[in-house]
Amino acid sequence: MVTVEFAASLRRHVDCAPQDVAAGSLRAVLEAALAAAPELRHYVLDDQDNIRKHVAVFVNKTMVRDRQNLTQALTSGDRVLVVQALTGG
Repeated sequence: MVTVEFAASLRRHVDCAPQDVAAGSLRAVLEAALAAAPELRHYVLDDQDNIRKHVAVFVNKTMVRDRQNLTQALTSGDRVLVVQALTGG
């Protein structure tokens, strides 16, 4: 299982605890986490399902630089943190 946590900057839009989702690609992990908190989808992903410019995603404390290619494989025990990096949008 991979733990996904949405930072306080996003949780102000919808209250959600850290989630454990099945390991897989970063895209699959984000999709599973957003399925449990669908109100956050608009804040995290754009219309092409890429990470929005004002959002930073970290995997095990390393920032994901490629916002379009989310095929990075995540394994059990990995931690994903999603942060609203800038105000506005």
